[in-house]
Amino acid sequence: MSRSVVIVDNFAAEAAPLRRTFDERFADPRSTRGDRFLWDWWHVPGQYTALRTPAWTYFPRKAYDAFHNRLVAWGRETLGCHDISPPWLSNYIDGCRQELHGDLPHGPWAFVFSLTNWRGRVFTGGETMLLRDEVLDFWHDFRSVRAVEEGELVRTVEPKFNRLTVFDPRIPHGVRPVAGTRDPREGRLVIHGWFVQPRPFVRGPLPVRALEARIGDLTGELGAWIGDLPIAGMLSLAFSVDGRGSVRGLKILSDTTRVPVSDETARRRLIRNLRQSVAAWNLGKQRGPSQVTLPLVFERG
Repeated sequence: MSRSVVIVDNFAAEAAPLRRTFDERFADPRSTRGDRFLWDWWHVPGQYTALRTPAWTYFPRKAYDAFHNRLVAWGRETLGCHDISPPWLSNYIDGCRQELHGDLPHGPWAFVFSLTNWRGRVFTGGETMLLRDEVLDFWHDFRSVRAVEEGELVRTVEPKFNRLTVFDPRIPHGVRPVAGTRDPREGRLVIHGWFVQPRPFVRGPLPVRALEARIGDLTGELGAWIGDLPIAGMLSLAFSVDGRGSVRGLKILSDTTRVPVSDETARRRLIRNLRQSVAAWNLGKQRGPSQVTLPLVFERG
């Protein structure tokens, strides 16, 4: 997993029925059925242009709920985020785009789930663009003798059908201009929003109160370790708790914490101290093993 971007292909079995709903509603361009009149032409000059509608009301309840539940479960186990924001369904046809921007403070992770028929596309553009970390700290290793082109400045992610792209929304990002079609069925079609409400997630008999007590102790330790370190972002840990209450198999699921380059050594030391502290926890005797996802949010004003 990249510290900034997570890509999961063939994410949801619901992709095909969701896409089918969209195609059926636009199959007859002369139709005046009511569900064709749900779209907002979202145009902010110089920044955003796309068709959009709330995803959770657009699709049949059964198909959407199955997708929603799958996405929420993935976010809880993988990112430590309890829910998602109400997602949008956006359609990009000729002239639609998003210029570079950052999404704050919507949530610690943004997601784009593609329903685009990418393999058979007739348009150009439509890729998600994200500035590379090297650009965000451009002068750190700048060399006057080295040429720089777009591929070294911007990462692009193709919206392949059934692909989930998750990224740190603080990174300036956008969508390349779409050109070549005005047919909604041939455009870029995506469900997008943010993972929100980071909080511990437990599967198994471990009482949340036992975990909360340890988190309280950890908060006190973190204050001393952080000091004046200007750190911001979210770190998510995963571990199991055995029947005796011992932590097993601790690992980092995701880490978007950032500091100035001059403080990177201190950041790594902080993460190391944190891991060692959690690995030494004992949460008391349990009825059986549990799995825990523990997100830790660092904020800087």
